[in-house]
Amino acid sequence: MLRYFYTEIAKLLKHLQSVALLLARLAVAYGFYEPAMMKWSDISATANWFGSIGIPFPTLNAYMAATTEMTGVVLVTLGLFTRLISLPMIVIMLVAIFTVHLPNGFSAGDNGFEIPLYYMLFLLIFVSHGAGKISLDYLLFKEDQ
Repeated sequence: MLRYFYTEIAKLLKHLQSVALLLARLAVAYGFYEPAMMKWSDISATANWFGSIGIPFPTLNAYMAATTEMTGVVLVTLGLFTRLISLPMIVIMLVAIFTVHLPNGFSAGDNGFEIPLYYMLFLLIFVSHGAGKISLDYLLFKEDQ
């Protein structure tokens, strides 16, 4: 009896999967938008900051990070090449965690690695599950999770 109810409820809730993936994609894209715009608004300041925290080739990496973030915002929002763009975005989160946030501990209130970790986990979901049916990936490639 319990198995029957669980199975039926799971079938109903499965219809929310693509909506949940869409909302997660939009939240992640929104979270990357402002940092990308801040980097592009003064790329030389971004490069100087990257150099000050020990990132090699700071100017090149500033352009790469800003480009990846902005490209990620567009592609994740559209659900286009979602699995592919999520990988370099995960790298950006790993770099942010290890170069900026880790010394501050976990708590977001202390500028810790909590928020970048959450973004990274969402991106891992996109890597493993795709963008869902409400996406250009599904429309163009019939990719289903």
